[in-house]
Amino acid sequence: QVQLVESGGGLVQAGGSLRLSCAASGIIFSINTMGWYRQAPGKQRELVATRTNTGSTNYAPSVKGRFTISRDNAKNTVYLQMNSLKPEDTAVYYCALDMRVGWEQKRYWGQGTQVTVSS
Repeated sequence: QVQLVESGGGLVQAGGSLRLSCAASGIIFSINTMGWYRQAPGKQRELVATRTNTGSTNYAPSVKGRFTISRDNAKNTVYLQMNSLKPEDTAVYYCALDMRVGWEQKRYWGQGTQVTVSS
């Protein structure tokens, strides 16, 4: 089975920075997309940023220019560098891994890590 373990969340003041990490273990196929989603209280989970194994990235407009996603393919690890944080970035951040398993496209989720930005 695939497991995703996140780390790096916490409490930070507005304008500060945090770096999230997510390590995937288990049977990981080389062609995949890893990324970050977030869910604030009372809101739906939303995409933050994704990065494919070939380096293509996708960012939510609200974080573009402030957040940077990177990954180490050899370690099956994805990172999210978050700068210029705003109170509206407060949410539980979830790591996700998308890959094809047989004929199915599957998504695996981490347990989530809390990010709180105080004003």
